[in-house]
Amino acid sequence: MTESLTGSLNVCVVGGTGAEGSGLAMRWARAGHRVTIGSRDAAKAAAAATELNQKLGKPLICGAASDEAVAGADVVVLTVPYAGQMATATGLKDALAGKILIDVTVPLVPPKVSRVQLPEADSCCVALQAALGENVKVVSAFQNVSAHKLKDPDKTIECDVLVTGDDKEARAVAIRLAGDAGLRGIDAGPLANSVVAEALTSVLIFINRTYKVPDAGIRITGIDQPKAE
Repeated sequence: MTESLTGSLNVCVVGGTGAEGSGLAMRWARAGHRVTIGSRDAAKAAAAATELNQKLGKPLICGAASDEAVAGADVVVLTVPYAGQMATATGLKDALAGKILIDVTVPLVPPKVSRVQLPEADSCCVALQAALGENVKVVSAFQNVSAHKLKDPDKTIECDVLVTGDDKEARAVAIRLAGDAGLRGIDAGPLANSVVAEALTSVLIFINRTYKVPDAGIRITGIDQPKAE
């Protein structure tokens, strides 16, 4: 991991006004990272940051227009609905150059969100990497974590995070951020493997409905202290 990515990070959460993005933002801010909420509407981003800071009791998060927020970030986290994933990320392509982009997107197609419906490329993260090019290091992570639990920064979450990407260093950064959010990141290999996490989300939604629980998750057994290979 390069020296610039070993200390406190500048993390931009694009889509941080939503449940999952805001939960991750709060957890990373409490862990000491400098977090910015990015939105097409700078005023909306600032309002979201103010609301999160009220919950945290400290002014730890700021808000800005997405292009400005992305330009100043070390790591960008994309937490928008599948319908807006490609347009949002490609619209920020120039600002994303040379950065790590952690994509949380799940290819859910309403109304049948409990049925796996993968895109033609098999993985929406793989498709995004192809669209952005090699100057952006796309990592897939956090698809299977309950937004309900993330929104409570004091809540212990017994759920592992499958982290995939074609760049080993970028995966290590995402695994570190998973840990800083109170989760356990698991190195799950190249970005092609992201199809597993994407498909698994629909399975977990079905499990939630069947067993009447709000937040089913996954755990990888047999690993005490996972390390990237």
